[in-house]
Amino acid sequence: MYNVSVSPHIREQSTTRSIMRDVAIALIPALAFGVYRFGIGALRTIALSVAVCIACEAIFEIIVKKPVTVFDNSALVTGLILAVNLPPNAVWWLPIIGGAFAIIVVKMLFGGIGQNFMNPALAARCFLLISFTQRMTDFAVDGVSGATPLALLKAGEKTDLLTLFLGYHGGCIGEVSSLAILIGGLYLIVKKIISIRIPAVYIGSTVLFIFIINLISGGDISATYLLSHVLSGGLLVGAFFMATDYVTSPITAKGQIVYGLILGLLTALFRCIGSSSEGVSYAIIISNLLVPIIEKFTISKPFGFEKAKGGSRQ
Repeated sequence: MYNVSVSPHIREQSTTRSIMRDVAIALIPALAFGVYRFGIGALRTIALSVAVCIACEAIFEIIVKKPVTVFDNSALVTGLILAVNLPPNAVWWLPIIGGAFAIIVVKMLFGGIGQNFMNPALAARCFLLISFTQRMTDFAVDGVSGATPLALLKAGEKTDLLTLFLGYHGGCIGEVSSLAILIGGLYLIVKKIISIRIPAVYIGSTVLFIFIINLISGGDISATYLLSHVLSGGLLVGAFFMATDYVTSPITAKGQIVYGLILGLLTALFRCIGSSSEGVSYAIIISNLLVPIIEKFTISKPFGFEKAKGGSRQ
């Protein structure tokens, strides 16, 4: 007796819930270090961000009489990624506004998971940056303000690579420790949740374009300077956790390479030429908008197609 069924015959055991669970687990090292580094205020921001995202999704679906999908863990991940990108001393209403914007405006109004046109958490971060710039760029630790590593690099000052790698400097909750981010990224790769393609091309092209821009302008092109850019700001966490979002990144191998190159170019331009020292969030959401075009030109041609009028059929 044979079990005859339609294709595909190879079935994947992963579900949205299990994938999102693994992403949440991978974020734990970076967020845990953020709480260790910045204290209970960071933990409060994380908890509030997650709670608001889950509550907004459930309430919205109840109001519009749709099935409640909060148990697929996607709202949980959105809340965690938003918390990663918030300052440790964020005032209580920042994660509330950001979480509501991410879930209701960017995700649910466009149809829910799988339908959003850009990463909800990053869209919320950019919205908060534009609306509350001073609040979102206040990285004071224990009441003491200090420049972030990227701000120091932009000002022509030196940074310590070991400090950047371990995370003992100012910044957003989940982006300070490169070591913790790499642990989480390695977990995602080992679990085959993501491939190394987008992170590798994104990080590599960012370094390449920063090198080219500074070579032309006469800026610093030393290995220490370039590595400082890799370990600073949101580049690593953006490359592993945000640029690889299934919904808003290309599905084709060629498309992912093109996507990574665009991300690297935009990040380098924002960092080297733009007025802000950071650029990862804007680079990712702009590239998200370009994904349909990228896929249009990189998707494989199907067997059997019809030529233009006047030609023969294949």
